[in-house]
Amino acid sequence: MYDAQREACVAAAQAGGKVLLQYFRKLDPATITEKTKNDVVSDADRGAEAAIRAELASRFPEHGFVGEEGGSHGNAEVRWIVDPLDGTLNFVQGFPHWCVSVALWDADGPVVGCILDPLREDCFMAVRGQGATWNGRPMHVSQQAGLDGAFLATGFAFQLGDRWPRFNAALNRVFPRAKGIRRAGSAALDLAHVACGIFDGYFELGLKPWDLAAGALLVQEAGGVITDWEGGQAWFESGNLVVGTPGVAPELLGSLKA
Repeated sequence: MYDAQREACVAAAQAGGKVLLQYFRKLDPATITEKTKNDVVSDADRGAEAAIRAELASRFPEHGFVGEEGGSHGNAEVRWIVDPLDGTLNFVQGFPHWCVSVALWDADGPVVGCILDPLREDCFMAVRGQGATWNGRPMHVSQQAGLDGAFLATGFAFQLGDRWPRFNAALNRVFPRAKGIRRAGSAALDLAHVACGIFDGYFELGLKPWDLAAGALLVQEAGGVITDWEGGQAWFESGNLVVGTPGVAPELLGSLKA
């Protein structure tokens, strides 16, 4: 079940990744523009999204499409949700940590999701009810039992704005308990790295649908837990994520809410 959707998801991510590799560390500065302050877009983002959309449209023309750069088109209930380049600032600065995120969602949530790290040739894939894989091998969240000694990821963009005090207060409560906290600049890769057991948990405020559409399914199918910052399931709508192993996620949530 969902074999065609899974194949399309991977093929689309690979199409986008191929475009991005042609641009990485070769971008013409004149092609980089700001959408809003400190939020940049380039020919690489636009070219990757066009390649992804073309691949998906050739296979599933009846499905809708939501892209970070091009907006929403077509069917709003069954739609592909795409971030052609998650970690754009890293990309334009030449920092080698970015990815492609492609997911199919229907009325019940995510169906298939792929996060591709072209530089490392890492392909993280999940299908609803069928588990998750890392380069074709089954993957699972780590066995970390609780927040104390956990290795965590987080993110805080310039656009956090007036939510910064809330985030900063939460960070101050989590920091003394974690073994380490990393802020690498790609929410999608952070989620993939929780799903495969590199990180034990992850938290962030104000993500967009394309940041988390694929990664959320990876975590769920790899045995992880996802809530919003209130402990509910409005994380897709709010973009406020608490993610982790079954042992880490509740304790991380408790620290964030304290």
